[in-house]
Amino acid sequence: MNNAVFVFENPQNEAILPYMKGSKERVELEKELKKQASEKIEIPLIIGGKEIRTGKTGKVVMPHAHGHVLAEYHMATDKEVQLAIKSALEAKECWMNLSWIDRSSILLKAADLLSTKYRYVINAATMLGQGKNVFQAEIDAACEVIDYLRFNVHFASLIYKEQPHSDNYSINRLEYRPLEGFIYTITPFNFTAIASNLNTCVALMGNTTVWKPATTSLLSNYYLMKVFKEAGLPDGVINFVPGSGSLISDVVLNHKDMAGIHFTGSNQTFDHLWNEVTEKLHNYKSYPKLVGETGGKDFIFAHSSANPLELATAIVRGAFEYQGQKCSAASRAYIPKSIWNETKNIMLDMISDIKMGDVRDLNNFVNAVIDENSFDNIMSYIGKAKNSSEAKILAGGTGDKREGYFVKPTVIQTENPHFLTMEEEIFGPVMTIYVYEDKNFEKTLEICDQTSRYALTGSIFSNDKYAMGIACRKLRYSAGNFYINDKPSGAMVGQQPFGGARCSGTNDKAGSHLNLLRWISPRTIKETLLPATDYKYPYMEK
Repeated sequence: MNNAVFVFENPQNEAILPYMKGSKERVELEKELKKQASEKIEIPLIIGGKEIRTGKTGKVVMPHAHGHVLAEYHMATDKEVQLAIKSALEAKECWMNLSWIDRSSILLKAADLLSTKYRYVINAATMLGQGKNVFQAEIDAACEVIDYLRFNVHFASLIYKEQPHSDNYSINRLEYRPLEGFIYTITPFNFTAIASNLNTCVALMGNTTVWKPATTSLLSNYYLMKVFKEAGLPDGVINFVPGSGSLISDVVLNHKDMAGIHFTGSNQTFDHLWNEVTEKLHNYKSYPKLVGETGGKDFIFAHSSANPLELATAIVRGAFEYQGQKCSAASRAYIPKSIWNETKNIMLDMISDIKMGDVRDLNNFVNAVIDENSFDNIMSYIGKAKNSSEAKILAGGTGDKREGYFVKPTVIQTENPHFLTMEEEIFGPVMTIYVYEDKNFEKTLEICDQTSRYALTGSIFSNDKYAMGIACRKLRYSAGNFYINDKPSGAMVGQQPFGGARCSGTNDKAGSHLNLLRWISPRTIKETLLPATDYKYPYMEK
């Protein structure tokens, strides 16, 4: 018997490859991009390890060239959702009883496969299918996926080694059981890493999942499933079920063994799921655990001591990387009048230099937004700003969806700190700026805090430590991830655990042990060495 007590040490974050001209990684990536763009694959459901084709199909297209079909995918019907639930429940017993070290070794092998053999496959799929440039794909589909897999194993070892005190008369143990039932995972289009982590962190703790992936990220998500399979993940642990969210949820939420939901997506959807679960509580075997990360209206706040060049760079990167389609993307800024003109000129110079287009042209900083609904929504907000006396367009303000869903990086300046583009989530390349009088620093901090129903990310730019401290205190509940002199995006696993409160989610901090704790149900076991033989206590003796 192997009776080693094993601890996985804290890993290093995966190194980001630079993809310089002529480099090996650039040559390999361009070769993979050409390959995937030249073929049209078929994406089946994967349930219990078996590929299932329902005949009810849809298309995966390139956002930057929406006439180009990358894949045809099969959609689940009621029958396949029921089958996925059955498969998850049947796989649960063997999976939960497998040593956590063996479960960990599967995820670590998947990380190594993605770091080497499948790095360019997963990056190319994310670029073509989700509209990311090479850097955004590298930090997401390669590095962050790998980091989640490796760091979660380390975090799990920290949890499992924590045990209660035992005395001379008894032995006390904590058993970290998975939840009783299956977990429903619902993943978004914008991060391949989230698609991976919402399933694998749950599975690491002994659970099995029914996975509803976003339609617009199916290409990369399908390749993830193939990597998990090659890494040795047993059949039925993760069940890949593309299709209608409402159809899948209707079946899943009515099943008595639904033990939890791991979700990233819109507030509207998460609110609906929460309400549905509440109405069905009497049907469930146990109270389901709901973990969700939803929207954001993320801010950059500048003090008069801020460096205009650093501030302008943070605005451009924070607002326009991946077309603003990150829940952490900066979309509102508060800048003091004394540094506004210099900041504005630097920012506009940078924006005028930005290239936009096909992801396969690695010189393009901005690419297409994900689909037509997104394009139309973003342009509607830009249109409202154009038609308002309270706002003016400083840059961008146009879009074109004839060939791809392109929206130019747009900067709006408003005289009203409560203008709708300062308050409402847009999820696109739109930044709105409010210029305040320097003397109103603290008053404007209060406006920033009270403006949004969200509280995901935010940052303060200041070279005045007193001002920095004031901002940190006044904005305590305004952001779950707070940055000082940096853009409010780019959290790294193991360094900045990610999650926000208010209407931004349940703040269970992906990228730390805190999230893993949500997927276990501890059992305390006490073994008494010398059981009592008399009901009387000593003080009762004559």
